[in-house]
Amino acid sequence: MKKAFLYEGKTKKALAKFILSTDKLSMGPKCEEFEKAFAKKQGRKWATLFNSGGSANLALLQALKNLGRLIDGDSVGFSALTWSTNVMPIIQLGMKPVAIDCNRETLNVMSRQLLNRLTQQKIQAFFITNALGFTGDLQEIKSICKKNKIILLEDNCESLGTELPAGKAGNFGLASTFSFFVAHHMSTIEGGMICTDDEALAEMLKIVRANGWDRNLTPKSQKRWRKKFNIKSEFESKYTFYDLGFNLRPTEITGFLGLFQLQYLEETTNKRESNFLNLEKIILSNDELLPLNHEHIKRLSTFAIPVICKTVSLKAKYIKRFTDAGIEIRPMIAGNIERQPFYDKYVTKKLELPETDFIHDNGFYCGNYPELTKKDIETIGNCLRQK
Repeated sequence: MKKAFLYEGKTKKALAKFILSTDKLSMGPKCEEFEKAFAKKQGRKWATLFNSGGSANLALLQALKNLGRLIDGDSVGFSALTWSTNVMPIIQLGMKPVAIDCNRETLNVMSRQLLNRLTQQKIQAFFITNALGFTGDLQEIKSICKKNKIILLEDNCESLGTELPAGKAGNFGLASTFSFFVAHHMSTIEGGMICTDDEALAEMLKIVRANGWDRNLTPKSQKRWRKKFNIKSEFESKYTFYDLGFNLRPTEITGFLGLFQLQYLEETTNKRESNFLNLEKIILSNDELLPLNHEHIKRLSTFAIPVICKTVSLKAKYIKRFTDAGIEIRPMIAGNIERQPFYDKYVTKKLELPETDFIHDNGFYCGNYPELTKKDIETIGNCLRQK
């Protein structure tokens, strides 16, 4: 990833013009316009914009607690291969995190892994991560959750644009979160979104986002909340806090950039898929690397180029190749979250996660930016070839 935005020059010029011309930079009409446009693009009824994807994860769980759909002590499953802010809110909000193993061939929780965990432990919600542009068999996972009365949530921060035959990643759960940090499919510098078809949840998310008050609700919703709590004064209503919340508001800069970058989402998705499929041919011809199974996915909007080596020593060899070639690389997200210091500090019960351990020990990734040049792709390809 070489730039902050796709078409960076054009984006920065448009942003500068917007900043000079607008009289409002705190959250306002541009944010609302972006929310509506993103919801339409994703195919959900409501979208709520936040200052980051991590904030979106926190707000989603807080909103579900405010609504009474989750309570203190509930067990919340999560993908063992994930990012810290998918798991930390579970702990911070007084619930119990339950790691679910991921499959080394898909990088994601598959239905059989979920079923295996459910034979051992009951969970009230499952916050699944769609990792690096790939997914598990989400339709089957959705059916399992429905049968077992489990609230399914999707962290889709790394898989915007990925599609399965049954629909887009991010549209299988009650709600889904997205990130617009600079390295992601769309950049608003910092930013995040929650999409849902549940009106009560969408309303509560707006309350949670802004300190617990009703200022960003529709007039009809404001009237209902004020009547419920007998708030008769318009003056007092603006400083009435109805439920637990935070200040997780975005700015108008976030809204403007989101709208501007949204026009390029199809282009970036197509380029990311093309980059990966071209490099995958080299991976498939290298018996030192493990190819990924994505036969169940209709369209791949890959966040990165994952490299899964068959042994730890091979991983060291390929890391050296990439490093020597000047290619930035990363661990596989945060690896097995159970092996992170914060998890060890706050969670005493550890589970067996052999597949995620394999990915943690043997995998890494490099970026898959849509403006990678032919030479960039060739350089990555040379590092992936068996020699």
